[in-house]
Amino acid sequence: QVQLVESGGGLVQPGESLRLSCAASGRVFSVNDMGWYRQAPGKERELVATITSGGSTNYADSVKGRFTISRDNAKNTVYLQMNSLKPEDTAVYYCNAFVKIFRTLRELEYWGKGTLVTVSS
Repeated sequence: QVQLVESGGGLVQPGESLRLSCAASGRVFSVNDMGWYRQAPGKERELVATITSGGSTNYADSVKGRFTISRDNAKNTVYLQMNSLKPEDTAVYYCNAFVKIFRTLRELEYWGKGTLVTVSS
């Protein structure tokens, strides 16, 4: 049993910054690929950024140059630094991770419950 817990969402004005965190806890042996997705009202969920266990990253075109994904493997945690936020970044942000379960051969995909980011003046 594994949980992903996001934190760091909130209300900010355009141009400001936020840092999201997501920590995996429970029967975690190791965490492989991790990522952030977002869903705006009336829209489908879309990929924001991903990072492999080795640190390779990729980003949606809409956030390149503004967002940075990183991870701390010792803490089983992924971060999303969001700079120069725009109103169109407003969405619920979801953490995603592929987790190897302690003392099993299973690798399972987990999702966090989401954290709301609102960018408005």
